[in-house]
Amino acid sequence: MALESSRLAFERARRSVGGGVGSGLRAAMRPHPLFVREARGAHVWDLDGDRYVDYVMAWGPLVLGHGDPRVLSAVAEVAKRMQVVGTGHALEYLAAEAVLEAVPHGERLLWSNTGTEAVQVALRLARAATGRRRVLKFAKSYHGWHDTVHAGMSEEDGDRPAEPGGRGQSPSVLDDLVIGRFNDVPLTERLLGEHDLAAVLVDPVMSNAGVEAPDPAFLATLRNLCDRHGVVLVYDEVITGFRIARGGAAEKYGVRPDLSVFGKAMAGGFTQSAVVGRAELVDQVTAGVVHAGTFNANPIALAAVEATMRILADATVYEALEKTSAEFEALVGGALGPGSGSFNRVGSLLQYVPAGGATGLHGTGGLWTVILEGMLRQGFLFLPSGKVFLSTAHTTADTEATAEALEKLLR
Repeated sequence: MALESSRLAFERARRSVGGGVGSGLRAAMRPHPLFVREARGAHVWDLDGDRYVDYVMAWGPLVLGHGDPRVLSAVAEVAKRMQVVGTGHALEYLAAEAVLEAVPHGERLLWSNTGTEAVQVALRLARAATGRRRVLKFAKSYHGWHDTVHAGMSEEDGDRPAEPGGRGQSPSVLDDLVIGRFNDVPLTERLLGEHDLAAVLVDPVMSNAGVEAPDPAFLATLRNLCDRHGVVLVYDEVITGFRIARGGAAEKYGVRPDLSVFGKAMAGGFTQSAVVGRAELVDQVTAGVVHAGTFNANPIALAAVEATMRILADATVYEALEKTSAEFEALVGGALGPGSGSFNRVGSLLQYVPAGGATGLHGTGGLWTVILEGMLRQGFLFLPSGKVFLSTAHTTADTEATAEALEKLLR
């Protein structure tokens, strides 16, 4: 894979697009961002026509792979009739009913466009319901780029004042943020006792911090403490939702939050997010809680949501995902060999973890940097963070080829 066309495209993009990419983290790709002209199933083709096995999957949305014909057919049919209309339409409730059927605690939802927006809506609902301001989140968790929740990702120990996650943020808006430690039950008990909280905001799997699963008692402790202190429990399932199980973490771990934020996988590759949960919380939008957006609930995206939800209702989808993901963990993880790290896995979400090292949202570094570029040049596309997203479109042949290429690279 020469990658020359992508290099030239990146140079050209930087003359018109800030940073040369549509989303900042894409610039962390090595040796430079790949520019794609076509995507189907588990593969993408670059500007030269070279094919890659894609483990980026649009950073998570594509549980069914690129261009699933059932989703595209539903979207194409609606697109002939309308795109965005600014009025009610049947897909608003048809897609909502399909989502609520899948989510164990789903009584009502609000449509939004991105995970970052939906997190802010969820916290606004929590603050309105409780009359309180402060929110507990957990060190190294990522809940979108908005000033109020984007705290420093390098915090290792929690229980310290929140610091901005980047330049240009207003530090004062982080005064309402309390930082805890994921899976630390004693600290969590203390923080909920000490602070008058409106919400606990948690990624039930630390998706952007090593794909760390919750300890059995942790989510149950959060639920019990939130009930005791009158705090709204919010799951950020932008990544895990409809990926680790049809009903997300509430189904997989059996602990129900008050609200969940979904995005990515819910729309099969189209832009959509939602806040799902208890009716009395969501219905506050009829009593003074502002929730707005011109493109909220647009027909194109909701056609994709309804079609995707219909496909994911088939239990064999998750059986296939689990088989593919277990094969990847065994074969590609086995190809790493002693001292070269391993993969953490929760369902079809995986994370490369270096031996004795740490992972990062922007890039994992070390051996993974070598793997990232070396595998790209052999036709395998990975993320700089070391996260791996699998889909029903990936095959055993893809996995075996990946393992063989990795063994060759590391030798």
